[in-house]
Amino acid sequence: MDLFESLNLLAVFLIIGGIGFAFLLISLVVGDIFEMFGGSADLGDPGIDFGFLDSRVLAVFITAFGGFGAIAAQMNFGAAVSSFVGLLGGVFFAGMVSVFGRFLIGQQASSSVSDHDLIGHTAQVTVTIKPGQIGQITAKIGDERVEKIARAKSGDEIKAGSIVTVDSIVGDSVIVSPEGGSAIYDR
Repeated sequence: MDLFESLNLLAVFLIIGGIGFAFLLISLVVGDIFEMFGGSADLGDPGIDFGFLDSRVLAVFITAFGGFGAIAAQMNFGAAVSSFVGLLGGVFFAGMVSVFGRFLIGQQASSSVSDHDLIGHTAQVTVTIKPGQIGQITAKIGDERVEKIARAKSGDEIKAGSIVTVDSIVGDSVIVSPEGGSAIYDR
């Protein structure tokens, strides 16, 4: 007796579901398998890193297709109806995983502060800026403390402890001018 002749419809769907589940477990451990090999099957937005053709979404589709097809086959539906039920279940759960993955990716935020985020913010001089020379400032952007080399815009001396405003960025240093009032810097 041939192997394919001995397989019934339920066994075929269970094998498909098992292959999808194994693929899902591998995807959960290593991440997106397509990216691991340097490719991408995503046809979605280039800014979104989790599309409908992500390997994890495909693995959920295959698993759900096999599972729902097996349930329909166990209920004595034919091959066509069982395949359609499996397709509906696969599309539904793959869509849910894709939407949830996009939501999670969209919630990620970068905690790094770029130099241009400093422009217009106040800072405290930590190393005196002498005329025509450099000093150092410390600014707090959100929860992150940033220290930068600074030069005075006017060329005058700005003593340590003074509050300044960052006017611009030049190379790896910032250009600052003294703050009008005597604001207190939050350490």
